[in-house]
Amino acid sequence: MSAYDDLMAFQRETEALGQVAGRLGWDQETMMPEGAAPQRAEEHAAMANVLHARRIDPRIGDWLDTAKASTDVAKANLRHIRRSYERTAKVPAELAAEIAKTTSLAHRIWAKARGDEDVAAYLPILSKVVALRQEEADALAQGGDRYDALLDDYEPGATGTEIAAMFSALRPRLVALRAAVLDKPKPQGLSGTFDEAPQLALSTKLALAFGYDLDKGRIDKAVHPFSSGSGIDVRITTRTNPADPFNCFYSTIHEVGHAAYEQNIDEAYLLTPLGNGVSMGVHESQSRIYENQIGRSRAFTGWLYGQMRDAFGDFGIANEDAFYACVNSVNDGFIRTEADEMQYNLHVLMRFDLERALVSGDLAVGDLEAAWNDRFQADFGYAVDKPSNGILQDVHWSEGLMGYFPTYTLGNVYAGCLNEAMTAAVPDLQSDLARGDTSAATSWLRENVQTHGGLYEPKEVITRAIGKAPSEAPLLDYLEAKFSDIYKL
Repeated sequence: MSAYDDLMAFQRETEALGQVAGRLGWDQETMMPEGAAPQRAEEHAAMANVLHARRIDPRIGDWLDTAKASTDVAKANLRHIRRSYERTAKVPAELAAEIAKTTSLAHRIWAKARGDEDVAAYLPILSKVVALRQEEADALAQGGDRYDALLDDYEPGATGTEIAAMFSALRPRLVALRAAVLDKPKPQGLSGTFDEAPQLALSTKLALAFGYDLDKGRIDKAVHPFSSGSGIDVRITTRTNPADPFNCFYSTIHEVGHAAYEQNIDEAYLLTPLGNGVSMGVHESQSRIYENQIGRSRAFTGWLYGQMRDAFGDFGIANEDAFYACVNSVNDGFIRTEADEMQYNLHVLMRFDLERALVSGDLAVGDLEAAWNDRFQADFGYAVDKPSNGILQDVHWSEGLMGYFPTYTLGNVYAGCLNEAMTAAVPDLQSDLARGDTSAATSWLRENVQTHGGLYEPKEVITRAIGKAPSEAPLLDYLEAKFSDIYKL
């Protein structure tokens, strides 16, 4: 066997073990008994140790020195392995294990604190998580920018400065559109209660409508919906609210966007570095375009209105136009995951600024709640009423995911670009969606984005799909056109 073959055989086992580690996390969120948390933390730490040791195995360096890449696929595999090897080697194994153990414990503490509205119970473990991630960032950055070092985990090649510039370009038009919309009368909202069983049944129907393969996946419930896995085992979760079935339906569609990306990667890349989504920004572009540009479109909501009536009978919304406005209603609210398309990015911009200040050390964990509440008041015009609607609402920081939040808005930007290109390429798109048929849209995304997996760099994936460099303009134009129509601006 050649050095490249030896390297890829070793890497395949590492990828398989990484999937096992991911399954531990899925189980923790969905089925693990509460009392198992301390043992699960030890299991996470053990897996982190094993994976860390494999990723810095000296043989990898030897193989990389002598491996020959004769194809674009081989070149891309070597690029990913080299990046992982060099990055992992900078982080001590003891630190990697301690981060895995601490974040596993922190997740359970966060979940309980959230239920109890008890910020004080959460801050000590959060302080430890932040300190560990700062230590990791220092090891990775080696004198460079801490935040950029962590951001590279989720969006390789991006920088905090670049992201901040994009967000600064988004903010003025978003704020102006928000002010104009909130000055108009609100559409009729949902009322009454919606039983869980028909919610979950329609949720599954939606997952199938968007191409999710249940032979290679499953749908469970979780506090915070997520997608887990890759290749031929990709699982999603959703949640229900008796007063708000849209929470269930659009959480499902969103996670199916993530899952479809993983399921549709070329199977030749299975258990290789190319067999996963290339970045969280590109990943989020798929979940957001499934959820919003497709799932909240006038055409698709017309079909969904009929499905809702079949599932729940007359639920008080008179017709498809009223339902479209209801689905896309802009309302005051605290929760990022429940925010409308227009206000969602303002939630992300706030988190990006706060976590960047946390990582740099400019903001102490003890001051985070006050900083959050002050920023929310300034951006949204009303006060946070309880911690679960504020600092305790998101799972990310308890899991140590500093650098993750900006990829949500980057994904929205990419989705805006992809939607513009997809709409031009699929002339019958709206009539298809009006029948609940997403296949033309999802096929275009599969062929132009998803099948490539990690073959190209993140920004190159989008550039190749749309034929030009991505920018925030298509997203802003889309939002202004959509909400000007709904609210008669």
